This record gives sequence, structure tokens and C-alpha cells, in this order.
Amino acid sequence: MIGNNLKLLRKRLKRSQEEVAQDLGLTRSSYSGYENGVAQPSIENLIAFGDYFKVTVDELLRKDFSMFSEGDWNLLEKGLDRDVKGQKLRVLTAVVDSNEEELIELIPYKASAGYTSGYADPDYLKVLPTFTLPFLSRNKKYRSFPIKGDSMPPVVEGSYVVAEYVQNWMSIRSGTPCIVVTNDDGIVFKVVHNLLESEQSFRLCSTNTFYKPYDVHVKDILEIWKFVNYISPELPEVRMDDQDLSRSIQDLQKEIHDLRSSLGKS
Repeated sequence: MIGNNLKLLRKRLKRSQEEVAQDLGLTRSSYSGYENGVAQPSIENLIAFGDYFKVTVDELLRKDFSMFSEGDWNLLEKGLDRDVKGQKLRVLTAVVDSNEEELIELIPYKASAGYTSGYADPDYLKVLPTFTLPFLSRNKKYRSFPIKGDSMPPVVEGSYVVAEYVQNWMSIRSGTPCIVVTNDDGIVFKVVHNLLESEQSFRLCSTNTFYKPYDVHVKDILEIWKFVNYISPELPEVRMDDQDLSRSIQDLQKEIHDLRSSLGKS
């Protein structure tokens, strides 16, 4: 099936075996062997094929492209073959208490590096710290993620964001703060702008203007969680504008005046 998938992907690009082999740094005979099933590609070659044809290795191995309709091909080529609407069942592993109530898993800093491979693994999740917040809906799934860096003030490094699992990515409104779990960057906390219809991606922006926005294609996203609240070790800095400062000074002056008047009468 891998060989036939490679042949169909190549024909969709209207390229010859010689052209593809040259682009990938292979001999024509080697590439031809992969298409004809004479040889099995290595993991490195599978990754290279996936990057070249803009499909995932999982799609290359598991899907039979010969069964695709033209609509299926259009979705694949646009990158929307991922179930962005959440219409297919997504198995979300959760930890429950003795009453079968779902708990909020907290991803510690030390465990966050392994989240991209363990996010759906019960063995990974069951050893995580858990807690509950009684004011949150019981009908939604929540998880708590560690925040690193200074890209999202007033949420500072060392904070934990509690976020709600998003099943339908199309429902995310531009400007929504979200935890986005990606293949390359792991756990990131950003303000999300929905570009699914036009670019099949999300634009991730920081509240710290020092950091430039960047786009992430849906193929690189594993999960999205919508911001609910956060737990911080620091009190956010309160800044007063000129009007508030002036009003505070006037109030202080009035209090001093009243105090002096009261002392003068005694």
C-alpha cells in the first residue's frame, strides 16, 4: 500500500519518478523500488516522503489513497483531512475519582516535555497530580498546563493555565487565548486567530509585542484547549493611568486636609 500511495501522490503532483528521486536525493531505481514494493523505505525516507508530499507518515502508512474520492483528495491537499470539526470520535483519556467524576490533571514542568507523546496514554496521565475546581462545569473536560517564558503577560512564568478541551476547532473565535499542543513546539499558550477557512492554520500571537506572530498548520496540531483561568505565584502589576493617578492624589490631599481640620478643632 505504501508503494501505491507514493505513486498516486506523485501523479497528483504531475511529476516523474526521476524528478521526485532527484528532489529527494535518491536514485531513480531506488525510488522506483519503493513505488513498486520491491524495497521498503526506512523511517528516514518515510519522513522525507511525508514532508515532500505534505502528508503525515501515519497517513502514508495507514490510508489507502486509491480509495479516495476527489473530495477526499481536496481535503488532503488543503490539510483539512484532519477532523477539525470534531465530527469523528476523538478519544480523550481522562482521570476520574472514586465517584467517577473527572479530575483536572495538572501537567508539571518536568512532565511537560513528554506531553506530546503521552497526552492520550493512561499510564502517563494516571501518575499526574490532579485537583478539582467546583465552580467549573461537569460537562466539560479541563486540564492544567505549565506556562514558560514571558510571552503572555499578565500570565507569568511559573503559572498554570486551566483550560477547556476544544472538540471542534472551527468553533474557536479569533482572539481567544488557548493552549495549543503541537508536534514541534509542545505546549504553547497564545492568543489564537482562526485561519482554517483560508490558510488551514491558526495564527498564534503573544500579548508581549516583542514576540512575532506565527502560523501553525492543522497537521502539526495535536490538541487545542481554551483558556478558562490561571493560577499564578505572582500578583499582576497594577498600573494607573494619568486620570486615576490624579484622582488618587486629590483623594489623598482631601484626606490630609480633613485630618488637619479635625486636629485644629481639638
